[in-house]
Formats: sequence, structure tokens, C-alpha cells
Amino acid sequence: MNLYHCQIDLHHEAKALAFASALDKWLGYLKDRDVVLDWRLLRRKLHLANDNCRDFLLEIEFRDMVQLDAAFKVLGEHDEEVERLYANVTSLIANQEVGLYRPFPDPERAERMALI
Repeated sequence: MNLYHCQIDLHHEAKALAFASALDKWLGYLKDRDVVLDWRLLRRKLHLANDNCRDFLLEIEFRDMVQLDAAFKVLGEHDEEVERLYANVTSLIANQEVGLYRPFPDPERAERMALI
């Protein structure tokens, strides 16, 4: 499994519930197309975080890099529905930081370590 980790701040005029709804439609669409395994949206609670933490944390799960690549291919399609769903999310975002993570130690690493 790979985890695409996104820290997000919305534009000041953007509504958090509108963002959550747009995100649900977009990632639900990607999940229905089997290019996303699962996802979850979290919001910072009581502003308990340092200045490096954004307001929202989005985690998107992928089985493997093949599925992640397939998700990016969907994004690149010239399809009105894809463009609309994606724009409904991204138009609300002011700032974002992303990273790709994996469970550690992963099975491949554990096998290599076992062979040493």
C-alpha cells in the first residue's frame, strides 16, 4: 500500500463543508474507477498544531504504484466530468503540500534485510 498524504488550507472564502462534499464526489469517482483504494479527510482540532500544519489532512490509499499511475492517467483524460469534479476541489484550495508514503518496514525491505 502507498499513502498519498496532502496537507491543505482552503481559501478564506471557501466553505469547509463544500470542500468535503466536492472531495467526496471526486475521490468517490476515482474509487468507482478503481484507481483509488480508499481515502480519509481529517481536520485539525482546536487549532492544536504548529505553524507547519495545515488545516486539513487528506490521505489517499493506493494498492501499489500501478494504481497511483492509473489515478494520474484519469486526471489527464480530456473528459468534462473529470475536469469538473477536479476543478470543484482544487478551486477551493489555497495551499497544499503533498508526499507519498508507504508502510515501513515494508515486505520488500524486510526480505532484503532477512537476506543480509
